[in-house]
Amino acid sequence: MTAGIAGLERRAPEGSVLPALIEPDRLDEPLNEALPRLRAQIEALLRSVGGVLLRGFQVPDAAAFRAFAAGFGHPLLSYEFGSTPRTEVGSGGSGVYTSTEYPAHQWIPLHNEQAYTREWPMKIWFHCMTASPEGGETPIADSRAVYRRMPAHIRERFAPGILYVRNYGDFDVPWQKVFNTDQRSEVERFCQHAGIRWEWKADGTLRTTQHCQAIEVHPVTGDTVWFNQAHLFHCSNLQPEVRESLEDLLGAENLPRNTFFADGSVIPDAVFDEIRAVLDAESVFFRWQAGDVLMLDNMLAAHGRAPFRGPRKVIVAMAEAHSNLGRF
Repeated sequence: MTAGIAGLERRAPEGSVLPALIEPDRLDEPLNEALPRLRAQIEALLRSVGGVLLRGFQVPDAAAFRAFAAGFGHPLLSYEFGSTPRTEVGSGGSGVYTSTEYPAHQWIPLHNEQAYTREWPMKIWFHCMTASPEGGETPIADSRAVYRRMPAHIRERFAPGILYVRNYGDFDVPWQKVFNTDQRSEVERFCQHAGIRWEWKADGTLRTTQHCQAIEVHPVTGDTVWFNQAHLFHCSNLQPEVRESLEDLLGAENLPRNTFFADGSVIPDAVFDEIRAVLDAESVFFRWQAGDVLMLDNMLAAHGRAPFRGPRKVIVAMAEAHSNLGRF
């Protein structure tokens, strides 16, 4: 059940076993038919390993994938307070989305889904409908191992949490798309619930600031994990020429997104050089095969996306909301 995985590149050190592999008992076994006998095993592997790759099963369409994800007993979540462009797959409220719609040549760094908020899904599923002929892997990493490897001075500095600042406008996802509404009152109601400070600027655009976790404890396993998206939101994630242009055009305080230490002070770029090096050292890559389903415990395993050429279609579902709204 956990034999070698074809096309796997493991940068993570000896002892890494992410992801566990489960294959069908018979040729052409439908994944949904196998779920009743596999559910307990999958749940146990999620808690111990952090992720499971289900390969070789029949998953004929997005509806079958949705049924599999929903079969774990939690309603599928909508993509609220999003940070990247996605499109819902199927009729309204299906809970299945395209993976992040960034250009094919761009890397999407390792991250835990919605770790830039104080409410996030505990489970996330990916289904490969079309495997890219070149690239397009979904790198993953053990968030417990990332935390252990992170230099002590960074763990200490990030322990109080971090501030995410977002300016919604022409250079990022517009607030109407992020909050799924064009009503300011609805935005303010969401922000008040989620512990987000908001400001409507003179030009009608929106700025939000939220104090979030950088390090978390898994509510079931008790493991301490590196759990944030500071490196994605920080201005050092921009290409240097793009960053310079935006700072000249907008001013540093109006960049589409940025992160700061919990006390509001600037995080030096060099800190993120160290963080990105740790993430790279713990990465595991595998080449998608059409029909694959990858299920992750979203707190125990981070994910990303490698650049690709040619057609690629990977869809996503999320479930089991968890929050730490009482923490800060």
